[in-house]
Amino acid sequence: MAAAKKTFDTRLTELEEIIRRMEEGQLSLEETLKLYEQGMKLHRSLTQELDTAEKRMLELTDTGLTVMEDAP
Repeated sequence: MAAAKKTFDTRLTELEEIIRRMEEGQLSLEETLKLYEQGMKLHRSLTQELDTAEKRMLELTDTGLTVMEDAP
């Protein structure tokens, strides 16, 4: 069975932890590259989800404004 998709908040927390670990400066080059790759994947998925949410909000706002403007 496939693993359930992680929530936005869970992925954001994971990214924050990766950043914290990298900022400590105690990792080997190999570990740093591995975490960087994981961080970039998380960043892309979070950005994509935020973009989708923004588009949806704009659609709802535009629809809402149109309905309100047409109301008597």
